[in-house]
Amino acid sequence: MHLNLLFAVDDKFAEHMLVTLFSIFRNSPTINTYDVYVLQDQPLQQAAHLKSTLVRWHMTYHPVLVDDAVFNDAPVSDRYPKSIYYRLLASELLPQDLDKILYLDADILVINDLTPLYQVDLTGQLYAAAMHTDFLNLTGTLNQFRLDTTTPHYFNSGVLLINLARARQQVHPQEIFDVIRAHKNVLILPDQDVLNKLYAKDTQPVADVLYNYDVRKDLVYQTTSQGKWSLDWVIAHTVCLHFCGTKKPWQATTTDKYALLYKHYQHQLAQQLAD
Repeated sequence: MHLNLLFAVDDKFAEHMLVTLFSIFRNSPTINTYDVYVLQDQPLQQAAHLKSTLVRWHMTYHPVLVDDAVFNDAPVSDRYPKSIYYRLLASELLPQDLDKILYLDADILVINDLTPLYQVDLTGQLYAAAMHTDFLNLTGTLNQFRLDTTTPHYFNSGVLLINLARARQQVHPQEIFDVIRAHKNVLILPDQDVLNKLYAKDTQPVADVLYNYDVRKDLVYQTTSQGKWSLDWVIAHTVCLHFCGTKKPWQATTTDKYALLYKHYQHQLAQQLAD
C-alpha cells in the first residue's frame, strides 16, 4: 500500500516532523511506500538530511515551495501569516495528479497503523477530521455561535484527510480570503475556524479517541467513556496522539506519561540516525 503525507514546517519544526514520520514507519506495517510533501516558504536547510533519512523508511521527500502568487489577494499580517492557508489550499499547491493526501501537524505521534484512517471513504466529502471530545459538545455549540454556522461540529485541523480531486472543484482561494476579512475579529485559530465555517458540512467525522487524541484531555476521555479508554486501551487502539497547545513533548520540562512515550521515540530515532 502507498500513502501520501503532507506537512507544513520550517527548519525549527523539521526535527519534530521526523519523529512523527519515524513513528508512522514503526507502526504502519501494511504501508510499503510513502510520498512526503512538505510545504515551505523557502528551501529547508535540513533538506539533504531529511531526504537521506526518509529513504531509510521507504519515503520520498518532496519539497513544495509555495508560490506567492497564490496569495496576492490574501489578507496577510503578523496574525495571519501565509502559512495559515497552506492546508486549506493544498489542492492549489500540490501536484495536480494527486487525488488524496493526509495532512498531519508535526506535534503528532503515531502509535498504531495509519492505514484505516487513510482508507476512510471520502466519496462526496472534502475532508475527514475529528472533533475533540468534551462534555455536552460545548465546544461545538460555542463555535457554532461564534462562527455563525448551522452545524454543531467543530473539527480539529491537525489531522486532515483531504480529497484533493474534490477540493480542486470546491475550494476557492478567494472565498477563504473573503471569510477571513469578514470575520477577522472573531477568528481564534484562523485556518481551523475557516475550515469549520466553510467546509464542516463537507467533512466526514472520525473518532478523535482513535485519530486525534488530545493528550491534554486524558481525564475527559476516561470520564466520557466511564473508564473504557484507559491507558492500556489507548496504547492498543489509538493511532494519533496529538500534543495540542503550548506544552510540547520535546520540551525538557514536559514529563507526563505521553511525553515520556514521545521521548522514547525521539531517543530511538536518534539511535537509528547515529548508526
